[in-house]
Order: sequence, then structure tokens, then C-alpha cells
Amino acid sequence: MYMLMAVIFVVGYLCIALEHPLKLDKAASALLTAAMTWAVLVLGANEILPTLALGSNDPADSSAIVVSALRHHLGEIAEILFFLLGAMTIVELIDAHGGFKVVTDRITTRRRVSLLWIIGLLTFFLSAVLDNLTTTIVMVSLLRKLVRGRPERWLYVGVVIIAANAGGAWSPIGDVTTTMLWIGGQITAQQVVVELFLPSLVCLLVPLAILSLRLKGEAPRPRLRAHVAEGGHATTDRERNAVLAMGIGALLFVPVFKTVTGLPPYMGILFGLGVLWVATEIMHRDKKPELKHPLSVIGVLHRVDTPSILFFLGILLAVSSLATAGHLGQIAVALRDGLGNIFAINYAIGLLSAVVDNVPLVAGAMKMYPTVTDGMLASATTDTEWLSQFVTDGRFWQFLAFCAGTGGSSLIIGSAAGVAAMGMERIGFFWYIKRVSLLAFLGYTAGAAVYLLMYM
Repeated sequence: MYMLMAVIFVVGYLCIALEHPLKLDKAASALLTAAMTWAVLVLGANEILPTLALGSNDPADSSAIVVSALRHHLGEIAEILFFLLGAMTIVELIDAHGGFKVVTDRITTRRRVSLLWIIGLLTFFLSAVLDNLTTTIVMVSLLRKLVRGRPERWLYVGVVIIAANAGGAWSPIGDVTTTMLWIGGQITAQQVVVELFLPSLVCLLVPLAILSLRLKGEAPRPRLRAHVAEGGHATTDRERNAVLAMGIGALLFVPVFKTVTGLPPYMGILFGLGVLWVATEIMHRDKKPELKHPLSVIGVLHRVDTPSILFFLGILLAVSSLATAGHLGQIAVALRDGLGNIFAINYAIGLLSAVVDNVPLVAGAMKMYPTVTDGMLASATTDTEWLSQFVTDGRFWQFLAFCAGTGGSSLIIGSAAGVAAMGMERIGFFWYIKRVSLLAFLGYTAGAAVYLLMYM
């Protein structure tokens, strides 16, 4: 049963990768993979999880533990999904009012190289303030206003994925794994910014430099048209600017809300969506229903990409089943025993996060390598050099934040940013491998090398 779970996951993963040749939507493959892996786990629970069953031979006891674990993981995944739903709805509402026109009108260049650098650097710094998932949703929506045609736009979206993950790695609120380490006390906000900014920047600059040598000419712009809602009613400049300001403000308010209240980020995004919902209802209250509907939250909800959310649900549930069964823990132990060196372990974890979600990998590392206090280090008589890497702001934790945050860019389903972009733009798995994966890997390796050169 233990091996069968791994086989089902691999087959499901291949179905997701071969979405276009199979003509099977990746969301369906992800949901089937999730349901089957958890079904195998619960049916073979007494065999797979004997220690968790507390020595009981009653299959019902093991099944109850699996169901409890499923509810726990589903709660964590639901936080991500509700955050994604709220952020996508806010972005769609801004778009419905033509809010992105305020930004696109200021990006006048059509040169592919210039546009590449503007998009890359804008995403990099925006991701540090927001987070890589929200930034990707905003930037992909923005690119639809700047570049015409999916094959042409996909390369820029690939750069957005790399830049969003790189920008999130050096900020305590930019990536969920960095946030986990920050909340867990493994790193501090000030030090992670100081120590990881340069490696993260290099992680982006290398792909940008390589692409700059290849791209020529001008990017095709979408045909210009006034933003007109159904029924022929154009939004006014005042409405457009107000919704853009409130929408961006709602996104920026999320980390503030989290810091002040301690509540998860999805509560902040839902709060922002609620405020925006009330504001737009008041703004358009005197308009006819056929004019008001496309400019309301209810009207834009049908434009939210539901299959992407279901795909997210399926892939995260499938990975969580492997974490519950112990597959990911076994991989972590193998890394520790096989590599030994903390830099090699983290580099491998970063590459591994391109295949499986980086959240359970980081969570496993946090449990496997407990944080060393100054008192523990002072009382240690042996391995003091090794233990010093695991103190707060130690090299292991800092490098883990960088690797887990940026390594997932090597595959499109290796990060939340990649999964969101894949769903929004219908990017092919193998297209990304051919055009973007090597660039992401070279940037990741270059950033890792910069960190090693800084501190070895």
C-alpha cells in the first residue's frame, strides 16, 4: 500500500504533465490523484501507520487517525484556496473597471527586452511586499493588457514566476515557506532581508540577462479599446482610479492585517474583498441592473478561474497524503544521511520542491532539525560548528529559505506562483520545461553560489 501511493502519485503527476497530449484537464488528474492516494492510505492505514495507531490492531483506529490528518491538511489547504479566491476576485474586479489601464498606459515601450526587464523587476519588488501568489495573479492580469497572444505572452509569464519566487524568498511575508520560518523563530525579518536580497536578485538577473540576448524586436500589443461594460456603459476615470486604489490597498493591507491581528492571510484578503464589495455596491447603486451587474463582485465571480482552484486543491491534497504516510519524511532522512553538508541538503531540497510542494518539505526540515538556542550551543562539547548552523538566523535556515523559495521555479507546478500562472494562462507543462526551466535552474544555481561565496 505504501508503494502503491507513490505509484499513484507518479502516474497522476505524469497525467498532469501530459495534459495536452492526453486532452485531459489537469484539474481532473489532480483531483483523481488526491482522492486515490488518500483512499489507499485509509484502506491500508493499519499497515502504513502502525506507530500512529498506538499499537492497536483495530483498523478503525488507524482509519480515524487518517481522517483526522485529512481534516488537518484540508484546513491548511482551504486557507490557501480562500486566499487565492479572494485575490483573484479582487484582481478581476479591478480589471472589470479597467483599473489596469492606469498602469499599462505608463508602460509605453514595446521593445521585448525593455518590457522583459520592467516586468521582471516590478514583479520582484512587488512580490516582497505582497506575496508571490498574489503578485503572480496581478502581473499575469497586467500582461494580458500589454502583450497579445498566448505563445508570445507565456515567456513573460515564465519570467513572472521566476521573479515572484525570487522576490518572495528575501522577504518574511513574500513566500509561505519564508513566513513559516519567520513565525517559527528560525529566522528574523531584518536578517533574512539583509542576507538573502543579493542571492535572490541574482536568481532573477541571470535569466533576464540570458533572455535579453535572445529577444529581438517589439512585442505585439493588444488592440486598444475603451473599457466598456455590458450595455455600453463605460466606467469613468474616477471609478476606475478608485477601484484600482482600493484593490491594491486591499492586497497591501493583508500583511498589515496579519501582523496586527495574528489571523491567517486569507482573513485579511476576505476582509479586503468585503470592503471592496460594499464600496462598489455603493458606487454603482444608482445604475440600471444590466449596467451594474458586470461591475459588481457577483458579476465578476463567474470570470474567476475555478478549474485552477480545483487543480490547486487536488495537487496539495495529493502531496499532503504523501506527507501523512511518511514519504516526504523518508526523503528528508535520505537527504540528511546521503549528503550531510547543510548547503548540499538545502540545494537538494530546493530542486525537490520543484516536484513536490515546498511547504511540507520545509515543515519536515523544521521538525527534523530543531532550532538550537545559545544555551544549547554553549553547553555542547562536540559538533559545535555543525550546531551553530541551526541557531536563529543560522546558515541552514537562511539558505533553506532561499532554496525552498526559488528552487520550485524549475518546474511550473513546483510553486504556488507557477500553479496559479499555469491555470490562468493554460501554459503547457513541457512548453515550460523547454523554454523556462533551464533559465530558472541557472538563476537558482547562480543565487545559491552567490550565497556560498558570501559566507563560506
